[in-house]
Amino acid sequence: MRRNRLRELLKADQPSLATHIHSSWPTIIELVGHSGMFDYVEFVGEYAPYDLYALENIGRAVDLFPHMTAMMKIEQEPRTYLTIRSIGSGIQNVLFADPRTKEDVEECVRAVRAETPQARGRHGVGMRRDVGFVLEGGSPAFAEALDDAVIALMIEKAPAVENLESLLSVKGVDMVQFGPADYSMS
Repeated sequence: MRRNRLRELLKADQPSLATHIHSSWPTIIELVGHSGMFDYVEFVGEYAPYDLYALENIGRAVDLFPHMTAMMKIEQEPRTYLTIRSIGSGIQNVLFADPRTKEDVEECVRAVRAETPQARGRHGVGMRRDVGFVLEGGSPAFAEALDDAVIALMIEKAPAVENLESLLSVKGVDMVQFGPADYSMS
């Protein structure tokens, strides 16, 4: 299983630097990787056009750079499906758009974590590229990789700000970003 550079930095209490991309063209990710400046690249799937093949190509492009990992900003719905498909493509970390309640955040965490008695997630064995299609599927290394996935929340609606302490109390939340444009509208 591929090491998760962002998780390593968080565990070491070190800062990280990322860039956002609105294109699923893998060459953009290669350019970011060749710069050597970024720890992770965030594919803003909430706004960008893509298909499942594009997600796999994002994963392949990131795999070229051991110093870098990827994160995908996941649309509010269908949250669980998109999460499982992005991780299966090799995008190791997830930024969830628009959680408003503690229950929303719990759903986000379950979508990432393995469906084991310990993690109590919803992410089952998938024969996808993140596990070599069959090589690591269902293995302890696969479950550990899902535990290592960084979960970030995009706080961008008034109810989320009002419930922020409750949202951040959910075990498994690692990072938070704030969305001033949506927040100002709500």
